[in-house]
Amino acid sequence: MLDVRKLRLLRELAHRGTIAAVAEALSYTPSAVSQQLTALEREAGVPLLERSGRRVTLTPAAQLLVGHTETILAALEHADAELSCTRDELAGTLRIGTFPTAARTLLSPALVTLSTDHPRLELTVSEIDPADIPNALRAGTLDIALTHDYDLVPADTDPSLQTEPLHTETVYLATLTPVPAEDSLAAHRQSPWIAGTPGTLCHTLTIRACQATGFTPHIRHHADDFDTVLTLVAAGAGTAIVPALALYAPPEQITLTPLPIRRHTHLAYRNGTGLHPAIHAARLALHAAA
Repeated sequence: MLDVRKLRLLRELAHRGTIAAVAEALSYTPSAVSQQLTALEREAGVPLLERSGRRVTLTPAAQLLVGHTETILAALEHADAELSCTRDELAGTLRIGTFPTAARTLLSPALVTLSTDHPRLELTVSEIDPADIPNALRAGTLDIALTHDYDLVPADTDPSLQTEPLHTETVYLATLTPVPAEDSLAAHRQSPWIAGTPGTLCHTLTIRACQATGFTPHIRHHADDFDTVLTLVAAGAGTAIVPALALYAPPEQITLTPLPIRRHTHLAYRNGTGLHPAIHAARLALHAAA
């Protein structure tokens, strides 16, 4: 009989790529992960890993087993959700992940609703970059999360997770001086730009949006906080792309020009957990807030 705990390690290796990353995420030592995966190979009776120095890759048999693991773990999550439905009162801990602009505009009213309707439910909130949310959900450090993508930067599909649309918003070009709406990006071909940290969705969006217009932006400043971004724009430091939820109180002197780009906020949670009473209550509250 294959051990579910070992299967989970194999699934995480498929997602994270290295034994060291799996060990760090799940609070194991790398040697313990290696030993568990070696034991899983013996249980399976076929090679699962191809080793080359310190690097490992999954064999076709391992990839097949990972697919079955996703189904098994989702079924266990569903069983736990159904058992939770038999309890009289909603209690326990619900760990919620969010990105900053959603925390202020979408999550805050939902937290009020959840705290009022379910006073024994302990809510914990973590601000997290959307790129890190899949790993956090799979590792169990989050139960549900608000994540986002853009028209030009769609999210990858993760077979471990279920997502549902929550909110769609317009994306704006923030400049110090007015620009023609029909040619707003191209008008700043020679301007310095302000974008997020390289590797973030906001940074990638800035590059792709400009390249779709025919140029690569000269990014002079990097900032992930949109209040900082807008302050830099107001100071004449550059041009930036900003989603509507970030425009809580923009500086009066800047110009905001709508772009034909949308940012899409989604709810994400592990497969099989959608009807868990706590997660279901959070989903309802967040949709009401949106």
